[in-house]
Amino acid sequence: MAHHAALSPSRAKDFRQCPLMFRLRVIDALPEPPSLEALRGTLVHSVLEHLFDLPREERTNAAAQELLEPRWHDHVAKHPADAALFADEAEFEEWFASARPLLATYFQLENPQNLQPRARERFVNATLPSGLHIRGIVDRIDVSPSGAIRVIDYKTGKSPTPRFQESALFQMRFYAAALFLVEGTLPLRTQLLYLKDGRTLTYDPVAADVDSIAMELDSIWSAIEERLDSGAFETKRGPLCSWCAFQRYCPEFGGETPDIDAAGIEKLRTAHA
Repeated sequence: MAHHAALSPSRAKDFRQCPLMFRLRVIDALPEPPSLEALRGTLVHSVLEHLFDLPREERTNAAAQELLEPRWHDHVAKHPADAALFADEAEFEEWFASARPLLATYFQLENPQNLQPRARERFVNATLPSGLHIRGIVDRIDVSPSGAIRVIDYKTGKSPTPRFQESALFQMRFYAAALFLVEGTLPLRTQLLYLKDGRTLTYDPVAADVDSIAMELDSIWSAIEERLDSGAFETKRGPLCSWCAFQRYCPEFGGETPDIDAAGIEKLRTAHA
């Protein structure tokens, strides 16, 4: 498996949201404070991944709830620092309990006893016709007896309003195109399962998506390359700035931006080879 740099859906989204944030996160790799929401998402994803290790008839909400504790212990064994993110036992217990309704909601959206995924946490590594490398991790891939492919992605947050649905579906169009480039088959359906409010966002890819997402990603890469050449990654102020971990480096908030990391630039350039 190649270990070159590549664009992922989240990194492409970062750049479109704010080029400076993209630079600080991807090129400079500056540390960010850990997020308990992201950690909860990791835990829930782990439970849903391993739920399908069980026989069909045992894939119940009760079984998923019982998986929470062993999946947490497994995570802490690999990432012991995460156990120290909580001020005390009460904070941990409240956080741990907040994962339970998300799992319960999953069972309102689909019945895992009727499913036999072909892949879980599938790493997809593809190359566009332009030579740009793209990659991502697909939560689940189902294949019907007829051979039709369905791509599933779990989201532990709320579903987007209609105004922001296109941004959410970009990720699924990305995965559909990447899978087509790797396997030669376009998924029949992609679905985002939102466990916070129990909604499903569905998009059925069409052949034109492969070319359109390739053009979109090539355009994003061209814009990144322009900034790699100039070293100037501008800010883009917006409503998400309130949650940005890089405010102290951002001139919009009176911060001082450090010099760009030369090694990070060279590493990122290998995304197009």
